Amino acid sequence: MTSTSATSATSAWTSQELDRVERAEELEIASLRRGGELGSRRTIWVVRVGDALYVRSVNGPGSDWYRGTRARREGRIQAGGVAKDVTIIDAAADDGVNAAVDAAYRTKYGHYAAYIVKAITSPEAGSTTMRLEPR
Repeated sequence: MTSTSATSATSAWTSQELDRVERAEELEIASLRRGGELGSRRTIWVVRVGDALYVRSVNGPGSDWYRGTRARREGRIQAGGVAKDVTIIDAAADDGVNAAVDAAYRTKYGHYAAYIVKAITSPEAGSTTMRLEPR
């Protein structure tokens, strides 16, 4: 079940881009630093909820790459043959979105060990839920 706010987010993603990123096992993200250069790429998991793409830090807000997203809230992603500059939008405060993202992570990555899926769906990881919007 998806939340209304998760599926009603305006998205400039094409259906093909959403499908390709959704099918990708992993996503590479590099945040844009204050000076305008891209930081180091990090490999993370990505899920789709409706017409939106979401990522989280499995290690919570203390993770280097997550803290890097706080400077400009922009970056570049690559997954499934899609490469895009993105705006990074905090979505952790929306309980409906977080519940839908938890469910999407469990569905997509449920073939991994239970402790790994439990980590990405933990409250700590959920506090870092971000929506990726193309720019």
